[in-house]
Amino acid sequence: LEHPGLDKAAGEEFLQEAFQVLLDEAVRKGTDVTEKVCDWKEPQELRELLDLELRSDGEPPERLLERCRDIIRYSVKTCHPRFFNQLFSGLDHHALAGRLITEALNTSQYPPQIAPVFVLMEEVVLAKLRELVGWSSGDGIFSPGGSISNMYAMNVARFHRFPESRRKGSWALPRLALFTSRESHYSIQKGAAFLGIGTDNVYLVDTDERGKMIPKELEKEIQRAKAEGAEPFFVCATCGTTVLGAFDPLGSIADICQRHGLWFHVDAAWGGSALLSGKHRHLLAGIERRVTLPGSELPTKPALNSLLKDLGTPPLPPPCQGLAVPVPPQKTPLSRRADSVAWNPHKMLMVGLQCSAFLLRDTSPHSDGVSPPVQVAPAIKERMMRKGSMMVGYQPHGAKVNFFRQIVTNPAVTRDDLDFFLDEIERLGRDL
Repeated sequence: LEHPGLDKAAGEEFLQEAFQVLLDEAVRKGTDVTEKVCDWKEPQELRELLDLELRSDGEPPERLLERCRDIIRYSVKTCHPRFFNQLFSGLDHHALAGRLITEALNTSQYPPQIAPVFVLMEEVVLAKLRELVGWSSGDGIFSPGGSISNMYAMNVARFHRFPESRRKGSWALPRLALFTSRESHYSIQKGAAFLGIGTDNVYLVDTDERGKMIPKELEKEIQRAKAEGAEPFFVCATCGTTVLGAFDPLGSIADICQRHGLWFHVDAAWGGSALLSGKHRHLLAGIERRVTLPGSELPTKPALNSLLKDLGTPPLPPPCQGLAVPVPPQKTPLSRRADSVAWNPHKMLMVGLQCSAFLLRDTSPHSDGVSPPVQVAPAIKERMMRKGSMMVGYQPHGAKVNFFRQIVTNPAVTRDDLDFFLDEIERLGRDL
């Protein structure tokens, strides 16, 4: 204890060199269209190249910087103009600076005493998101990922409908039923399984040819669930399905939720950012709709990195810890719009992973030697990965075979990149 355990001067020198590696290899080369999207290696070869063994002794700074370069070199550059594989892509230099600051400060959000600036920033961001959705009041917090946001929505809806279940658990519950479209995100069924609701109690509603939920089919499924002795309590509409990019008709769905007294959740993890567009905002028309539900206790404040907005409830006591801060029961019905919304700013807005927002309103065979179409897309994908020329996902849809799902959210993409995309698929698959 006579001397510091760290050599600060050597540490700062290493950081400066590491930041230069980051700038040169990840930022500059990662966004350079003439560079590879990924220098692909098979897993076994990659293990040998990276030498991932955890040793007892440390390594000199020069070796650590070499490792930094190798990690970047053999990783997928999601900021590359020809990375079309996921619902997120691109690089915002200013957002990257913000991420570096949060990593350097390495603090936690829940006690304002150790994160006074971030707590205030959070309040401002939450207020702006509420404003974009069309809500004038409320509260919120960050929590991890769109899947968790959707799960939180189910949990809050369950507590709202059956407040005694907070203490008594599943013993206090009837057989519950929830409803979502066949095009909805897999996290709805995953959440039902995790929360003990059961995937058999997720009623999948038919969609039209564009992937939008059909309101009349939702009404039929609700009636079917009731006839089977289940208790409907939750409807999830989707704004931006992951395959077709469909936006469910929120207004019509809200009418049905109003009629049956059901919690109305909007999974806008992908499509929520259309609220920032004057041209496309109409796709989410109805997200601000009022749905009247009976009032009751509400659990609030999930933790971490997706936004929970608790609208129409009393202010939450700071510091707010845990998943269940009781709110006094309301004596009159609470007038709501959409009851909850999931929105991932890391999709389309180029903020860092994970940043998801949970907004809570209160507060066949072929002949002639031709490869079956189901095998063509995977073969082309493998070739593009090995070549490193670009990256795009594929998947089947219903009775349709595998097709490429190009996602364009990176503002660095040009018309030349889009032309290259089509030409490259043709080149890579010409002999298939």
